[in-house]
Amino acid sequence: MDSFELNKIAGALLGTLTLTIGLGIVSEILFAPEAPAKPGYEIAVPEGPAGGNVTEAKAPVIPIEQLFATASIEKGANVAKRCGSCHNFTEGAGAKVGPDLYGVVDRPVASVAGFAYSAAMKAKGGEWTPQALNHFLTNPKADVPGTAMAFAGIPKETERADLIAYLNSLSHSPKPLPTAAAAPADAKPAEAAPAPADAAKPAETAPAETKPAQ
Repeated sequence: MDSFELNKIAGALLGTLTLTIGLGIVSEILFAPEAPAKPGYEIAVPEGPAGGNVTEAKAPVIPIEQLFATASIEKGANVAKRCGSCHNFTEGAGAKVGPDLYGVVDRPVASVAGFAYSAAMKAKGGEWTPQALNHFLTNPKADVPGTAMAFAGIPKETERADLIAYLNSLSHSPKPLPTAAAAPADAKPAEAAPAPADAAKPAETAPAETKPAQ
């Protein structure tokens, strides 16, 4: 290959390189992005209350005694169907996986003869008062750690009140459910604050000026 051929090849390469560089420069000029007014990225942060602490408002807890006033035995019977696979509700029907619940309200804990209670339930003691049933039915495993009862509980307060009202009706002589505590009848009204000392004094008036008779 003579020098003329080499010069043509070198010229072609140089021309291609020059054209490529030129196209890059022209592209940058034509398609150059617009620089932002401020460097960096803007991150939008939702505004919250002063102090930065955001807490969810929780619904107030209604005392179970207050809910007993409007509890429904019929609705409670429907709630009790969740427990029907493990408990009987008819007098004399006997135990299933769990003890029968006829007459359970105010019955001593772990007192059904012949039923094998867990050690945790035997150690609980006391009676199944409406309030005790309310605590237990909210979360059985939290109220009696170690209980063999696998039921997760009834988180809704009104459903617990209805269920306890139904259980209370399963008796020859149902007792009135407790009601919300009222203020004592002999409570004295709050005494009024004493008036300021200056207010107790009558306003002083200047004596009327009299002229001697002419």
